[in-house]
Amino acid sequence: MADNVDPPVCPEVPVSDSDDEVAVAKALAEAAAAQAAAAQAKAEALEAEAKAAAAKAKAAQAAARASAAATQKTTNRAHPTIDLRTDTPATSPDASTDLHQAPAASSEIKTKDSAAPASDNDSTPEPTPQSSIIDTIIDGYTFEGPTLDIGALTIDGTAHPEAQIRLPLGMLNRHGLVAGATGTGKTRTLQLLTEELSANGVSVFLTDVKGDLSGLIIPGQSSEKLLERTQSIGQQWQGAGFPVEALTLGSEDKLMSGLPVRTTITNFGPILLARALDLNHTQTQALQLIFAWSDKRGLELIDLKDLRAVISYLTSDEGKPELKDIGGISTSTAGVILRTVSTLESQGGDVFFGEPAFETSDLLRKNDEGHGYISLLRLPELSSRPALVSTFVMWLLADLFHELPEVGDAEKPKLVFFFDEAHLLFKDASKEFLAQIVHTVKLIRSKGVGIIFVTQTPKDVPADVLGQLGARIQHALRAFTPDDAKALRATVSTFPTSPFDLEEVLTSLGTGEAVVTVLDKNGRPTPVAPTRLRAPAAVMGPAEEKDLAALIDSSALKDKYAQAVDNYSAYEELEEQHKEGVATGASASSPPGVSTHVPGDETQAEREKRQMQELEQTAYETDPYSYPDPRATDAKGSDTPITITPPTVEAPRGGDDGFFGSALGGMFGSMMRSMGTQLGREISREVFGTSSTRKRRSTKRRSSGHHR
Repeated sequence: MADNVDPPVCPEVPVSDSDDEVAVAKALAEAAAAQAAAAQAKAEALEAEAKAAAAKAKAAQAAARASAAATQKTTNRAHPTIDLRTDTPATSPDASTDLHQAPAASSEIKTKDSAAPASDNDSTPEPTPQSSIIDTIIDGYTFEGPTLDIGALTIDGTAHPEAQIRLPLGMLNRHGLVAGATGTGKTRTLQLLTEELSANGVSVFLTDVKGDLSGLIIPGQSSEKLLERTQSIGQQWQGAGFPVEALTLGSEDKLMSGLPVRTTITNFGPILLARALDLNHTQTQALQLIFAWSDKRGLELIDLKDLRAVISYLTSDEGKPELKDIGGISTSTAGVILRTVSTLESQGGDVFFGEPAFETSDLLRKNDEGHGYISLLRLPELSSRPALVSTFVMWLLADLFHELPEVGDAEKPKLVFFFDEAHLLFKDASKEFLAQIVHTVKLIRSKGVGIIFVTQTPKDVPADVLGQLGARIQHALRAFTPDDAKALRATVSTFPTSPFDLEEVLTSLGTGEAVVTVLDKNGRPTPVAPTRLRAPAAVMGPAEEKDLAALIDSSALKDKYAQAVDNYSAYEELEEQHKEGVATGASASSPPGVSTHVPGDETQAEREKRQMQELEQTAYETDPYSYPDPRATDAKGSDTPITITPPTVEAPRGGDDGFFGSALGGMFGSMMRSMGTQLGREISREVFGTSSTRKRRSTKRRSSGHHR
């Protein structure tokens, strides 16, 4: 093609003088038009040449990507190739025989690479990147043994029912995480997993924070929209109800919510109680001393009035000599602990701590059909007492570890815990408490117990805990702020390498969709799979009050737990001790916190109020810069350091069950060295300072129990 086009030469035409100017002008105009046409032709030629070069480069790039996809194909286990240009899907040995046909391929796929479609003239086309991904997912989520079917692969908004996403039941004791922004479907995912576990004979414990999980007892109702969704992912949906035991933290006055769950102060232990009371390190050590002394004396700390009586007694003139051989507690420290106990009472602790104590073995029941019971702890008032609730669940885990035998890697777990609003467990937790949680998560899997944490972002879970979680179900994340974008990138970095652009996928997932990866039987993570989750079979919402009332009234555990009992404990024993002292003239004053009211004396409430005021006043006079004036404010003061002398501890009592709780905090190191042979049997006592129910019952000397 010529680079320049010369304008045509105008021939000379003889004209008359009068026509000269007109002819010249006409010739010049024609020459200019011809020159413009030539320039336009040149521009069009250059544009066509550029387009041809771009098309050539794109074709070369597509060929390179197709070659890479073919190489990846040879590394996977052979599967029938899925021709996405047709409506005929390949089948898998584990796929349902009546799955719907795979939809036609979409125009593009949200992966890191794209590829041009094969030419229609090619009789043996290379597998497309999309078909290669589907084959990889099918291969990665095909397991031996029982599984939970949780959904189907979705690419660019199109579900592929031939690629079912499953979770191996035997790997649930490796724990898991369900995360996602508010409103993305975490609760429904929790419900789906709970139903699948129950149907497979696995017991479940979960917390109902929003009050919308009681619908598990009612079969769901079909609808056109529901069936359209379930058919698109190959789910044969049918409504079903499940066996549920409704529980609540509280008294028999709240039977409309569930059966009351209680435990004793002794069983709860000093470490978890300190967490529930929000005590600092020094105050926690003081509380451990109180438990140590009570355990040595054989005093039962059943409820908060027992704890209050012991604290008051040990800080009195009569009780101070009792602490000489194990350390001391300052008056100000005792005042802080007593104030936090009062706060816990106002949050429902007065009815939570007591008897009959809940037996964790009741979480492992099955119905006549072999379905695992779902223990639903209803917590509509979680925001008012988050620390108590979170530590209570941790106590359940510690007690289960103590009671359950070793099972190793079983075909399926005995029990799965769903820890909803998991960030409440870790918020403001001490390093010691976090270390204990990590310890429990690592060890309890050998007892056949799995833990699923449910929260908004993975960063809510400490890294040491997150590293122990095998299954990941990540719902959509939002990236509206720079902090959100940073959190999104951090979340993506925790997933295995994937051909998907996870930053784009996680911000474009719809409600009821999630990115999934689990562990296979060899402990290796499966390929990351964007998944459209299955629909739960039960009602997705709260049950009606009449249905819930009928459930609670017919419970086999109602007679066991509904009525509270006030048994003989530390409060009554100290009261008797004081009365005997008064009768023999050994004591002329009442030990603080113990009622010995006779006509003309101050009432118990007046006595406790006066003693509290004296404690607060003493703390203020000792250090007015650290403690508030009790006459001016009710604010919680800080604590003053205390010096603790290493104690002399008696040999463990009660046969197999020894005193282990006070070993924490560095106070009983000598005892720890002698307990190596009892590590497995007493691990919960070591970690959380909890006491076994068996020991508590064996040391109960007598009972004057009566209904409250």
